[in-house]
Amino acid sequence: MGKNLVCVRKENNIAYVSLNRPDKYNALNYEFFKQIDACIKQLKKDKALRAVILFGEGRSFCSGLDVKSVSKSPFDAVKLLFKWFPGSANLAQRVSIGWRRLPVPVIAVLEGVCYGGGMQIALGADFRIAAPDCKLSIMEARWGLVPDMAGFVGLRELMPKDQALLLTMTADVLTAPVALSHNLLTAVEEDPMAAATTLALRLAQTSPDANAAIKQSIQKSWTVSIRQLLRRESFYQVRLLAGKNRIIAAIRQSKDPQKNYQERQSGW
Repeated sequence: MGKNLVCVRKENNIAYVSLNRPDKYNALNYEFFKQIDACIKQLKKDKALRAVILFGEGRSFCSGLDVKSVSKSPFDAVKLLFKWFPGSANLAQRVSIGWRRLPVPVIAVLEGVCYGGGMQIALGADFRIAAPDCKLSIMEARWGLVPDMAGFVGLRELMPKDQALLLTMTADVLTAPVALSHNLLTAVEEDPMAAATTLALRLAQTSPDANAAIKQSIQKSWTVSIRQLLRRESFYQVRLLAGKNRIIAAIRQSKDPQKNYQERQSGW
């Protein structure tokens, strides 16, 4: 049995997902990619899940790609980048965009360093909460490479194009306060894990169906035409109106604030 590079602990229907290679600052080797991808697929099946908190064991979130490890096996590099269709996501891209495709809020807790591939993973989360001394960088240009793990999907939603170009081309290392000023972070907190848990518990007070619909609607409608946006809003609203959790949400507001939601509807 290989080492568990991704560990999951569930509490209050919140999944705490840890990147577990602390001796290497959670640097990404091929097995790490596979385990993150498998974890995302498993979480997507859990209809009782309300939120995900993603963090790194040890002193850092993720220092990026373990270049030495991946370079030892050229075939592993091919498997990371291979895809059947140009528009689909390969393994390297799924560890970032996969978090966006989960129908629950995903919160990344960033400490230590968050470089390169680690930054790409963090950009796949819905919220990023960092410690004040955290350092972040879109670092691939230092190695003569383009960021190719789907982080641009989130990056283009967070900042103007010229700033994204500047950060990506220079590969500058940013402090957490500077990253916050660039909209790369949701918040900077002295205890980012406590802040993430508080946020996750707060988000769990909303219907899981509503959270899934809101996440999908915002992500899929952010850059589309107004006609497409209006169509998607109406479609999701009809689904929510027909669901039991919408009725429970009304009961929680008017009669019983502690009434439990049912599991998320199929299809989200």
